[in-house]
Amino acid sequence: MPDLLLELFSEEIPARMQRKAAGDLRAAVTNALVDAGLTYEGVKEYWTPRRLVLDVRGLSARSADIREERKGPRTDAPEKAVAGFLRGAGLESIDQAEIRNDPKKGDFYVAVIEKAGRDAAGIVSEVLPGIIKSFPWPKSMRWGAASSQAGALKWVRPLQSILCLFGPETEEMEIVPFEVSGIASGNLTRGHRFMAPDAFAVKHFDDYADKLEKAFVMLDAETRKETILAEARNLTFAQGYDLVDDPGLLEEVSGLVEWPVVLMGEFDEAFLDIPAEVIQLTIRENQKCFVVANGGGNEGESAPTLANRFILVSNIVPKDGGTEVSRGNAKVVNARLSDAKFFWESDLQQIASDEGFEPWIRKLDDVTFHKLLGSQGQRVERIVELAGELADVVGADPDLVKQAARLCKADLNSAMVYEFPEVQGLMGRYYAERADMPAPVAAAIQEHYSPLGPSDSVPSDPVSATVALADKLDTLIAFWAIDEKPTGSKDPYALRRAALGVNRICIEHNLNRLDILHFAMKTADKYWSNTDALVIASSLAEFLIDRLKVQLRDRGISHEVVDAVAHQGIMVPDSEKSPGMGNVRTIAIIERTADALDRFLKTEDGKNLLEGYKRAANILAAEEKKETRIADAVSSSLLTVDEETALNEAIDKAVSQAEEAVANQNFEAAMTALAGLREPVDAFFENVMVNDEDEKIRANRLALLTRIRNATATVADFGKISG
Repeated sequence: MPDLLLELFSEEIPARMQRKAAGDLRAAVTNALVDAGLTYEGVKEYWTPRRLVLDVRGLSARSADIREERKGPRTDAPEKAVAGFLRGAGLESIDQAEIRNDPKKGDFYVAVIEKAGRDAAGIVSEVLPGIIKSFPWPKSMRWGAASSQAGALKWVRPLQSILCLFGPETEEMEIVPFEVSGIASGNLTRGHRFMAPDAFAVKHFDDYADKLEKAFVMLDAETRKETILAEARNLTFAQGYDLVDDPGLLEEVSGLVEWPVVLMGEFDEAFLDIPAEVIQLTIRENQKCFVVANGGGNEGESAPTLANRFILVSNIVPKDGGTEVSRGNAKVVNARLSDAKFFWESDLQQIASDEGFEPWIRKLDDVTFHKLLGSQGQRVERIVELAGELADVVGADPDLVKQAARLCKADLNSAMVYEFPEVQGLMGRYYAERADMPAPVAAAIQEHYSPLGPSDSVPSDPVSATVALADKLDTLIAFWAIDEKPTGSKDPYALRRAALGVNRICIEHNLNRLDILHFAMKTADKYWSNTDALVIASSLAEFLIDRLKVQLRDRGISHEVVDAVAHQGIMVPDSEKSPGMGNVRTIAIIERTADALDRFLKTEDGKNLLEGYKRAANILAAEEKKETRIADAVSSSLLTVDEETALNEAIDKAVSQAEEAVANQNFEAAMTALAGLREPVDAFFENVMVNDEDEKIRANRLALLTRIRNATATVADFGKISG
């Protein structure tokens, strides 16, 4: 079967767009081929800074013949209906249609449409121009004399050539002819921009890849990454250093070069006084270079520090071995680090002054958080108050919590963070340490942003956890107050991430007393008095449970199990704070209960008890619908069969044990208590007729079924589990 080779060669493709663009090209081309009736065995996409490439293997030589029957109107239908049928079927005359009979509906028209298969090359030449013209670049441009004309080609950078070949993989493939905005397809490509710029012809993919390699183009992006990483590690090791791995930068740099050459540069040692993270950020962002650490040393020694070296990746083979390229990069690195050093020293002078952090804190009043939610300064006031109230629940020192909360956003007005927003929080920690702040306060300034995602660590220190929780809860409550909730895939204020952070902090710190509903209502009442605080709090509670379902689903726990244990809400009531709210549960308790219930339902006892519950619930539902009388309580004098007596006694024991276990937050013990119902429930349904002829006995047995339903509700709402 033949292959297809496609290359779209342009002036430049930004590194951050390359991988996605290659994937988009693959999807667009293969979808179009399949839609046209072709099949293929395999496909692989490639990309470099100047080209997108597609290698499609085992493509069918032509599409299959198609025979389609399209049913039309009755033969006595109005002329308009017949005319519409002809247009839709592509028939010129009704004489071209067949007449068939339906015994019930009479005669009707049928159009038999036959389409012969088409050559694959013809299909390719037909679909590719449209794919190229409508390619989904996030940013694109027009160029040349035709740029002012309607429908002019738009590409990320000027498209220079199109290579498109079709045929057997081991023979010379033929050009698939088509044209896009004056650019005709052909069999020519170019090598490296500087080291092999001339065009050359290719025969098939292996010939294409081989000639590109000789023309200083490493086609496969993963190979370029592996080459860069291996050579960088070898070079640093040979010089007695360690490479500081940076996967994101490696991905970007591999998209900047077609022929990577790894070199080492050196910057002024005086800049090592700057925090290591700032050095790395400066060198990465400005020069796309890797930083280097001193050798790791022996076990037990302190962690390695940065060395005044960096690794750069050139796109050419330097004639002088790289001396001038390294010197030029070092000149720029030194200039940028000089700026960073100035910002660092200016900030240190500020915090060492009599006013310390105060000017930065005051300036937060001039920084808008959201046009409807006030300034960062107002937000910090709310965080300080909320954190102070949360301190007791989390088990943190309230004075340290309030101090950390007041300082948590101050570094946003530092010179360093203004220049490098990525180091917010981190710089606040450094400045707090330089100002001899208590260690928990300094740590909380950095860690209150955590966790930033599912793999990010949760702050372990109680002060950090409290400020992080207050920061995220305030964000959620505030945006709920102005009805700015995530919709669909849109979440511009990262509220889902904030909710996941709240849940993870609650779970990992086992905050069994965190009355989120209370705190949400109190905050909303005070700061958003024009809203219904209970509505805000209740809606936010549901949102947190939805996020919890996502988290637990990733652990293999179904949303039904979460629903079953969360049916009463997500807070523990405090009679003085929230009277009449009912017996509801915290995030931490929901998580632990769901985990225990999930394990229980995977056991034979759990499966059988769930089945017994459903049988009882179904009988009750049917009798309740018929308005059959059900006794208010089980009367022992009406228990006439041993199995119903045994079940009643088992329920007494199970409920007592389960309630005690839940009160002690021992959810495994609660499940064990419920497991004791499995055998008596099974025996009851095997040996007892619920719908006894005696109305009193029937009502009593239905009350016993009600006890089964209520007993399981001690732990969860089994009715929400499908089984």
